[in-house]
Amino acid sequence: MAKLYIVPTPIGNLEDFTFRAINVLKDVDLILCEDTRRSKKLLTHYSIETPLRSHHKFNEHKEIGKIIDKILSGEKIALISDAGTPGISDPGFLAVRSCLENDIEVECLPGATALIPALVNSGIPFDKFVFEGFLPVKKGRKTKLEKLSEEERTMIFYESPHKLLKTLKDFCNSFGPERKVSISRELTKIYEETIRLSLEDVIKLFTEKPPKGEFVIIVEGYKN
Repeated sequence: MAKLYIVPTPIGNLEDFTFRAINVLKDVDLILCEDTRRSKKLLTHYSIETPLRSHHKFNEHKEIGKIIDKILSGEKIALISDAGTPGISDPGFLAVRSCLENDIEVECLPGATALIPALVNSGIPFDKFVFEGFLPVKKGRKTKLEKLSEEERTMIFYESPHKLLKTLKDFCNSFGPERKVSISRELTKIYEETIRLSLEDVIKLFTEKPPKGEFVIIVEGYKN
């Protein structure tokens, strides 16, 4: 039966790919991806010759109708992102929702995502946590941080290098300088690094040492 497969891809190290994921991508009729050039490298590494089609946040609303028609006509389609699990701070939700609305089966494979290794590696309690992804850049940012200032669960954020320092300063203003934070960069890659400090100290660090790479920020929850 035709269906949509959600297939996680490695976040850095190409060996973090499951046998099942490889087999699914070889078996489907079409693979939807964010960047065909980037995904082609992964597919070539594993000798996957399935055709690729561009599907990203700028064209997904326009393309989704065509994708649904293809699946309803009997095609098996897989959705991947540049790195990690589709739908986690990447396109994916619209495709899943549209398939379910059209009684199309959706199957999500387990696999790589940056937030879990960063969380477990943080040394900050991870029995209860909340994933916030990327904060709003402007509108709603202050309100969001005010709400999170009394969040008791461990918080997880994603951030780019050129916005990291500003985000940490905003955290410091909202959560206090002593709040514990763990910052992981370049997970599974050659220069993987995790820094565990207070917000005050990590701001000093990145003020002196400009940040590079993609970051996962783990922030300790509020304590009464």
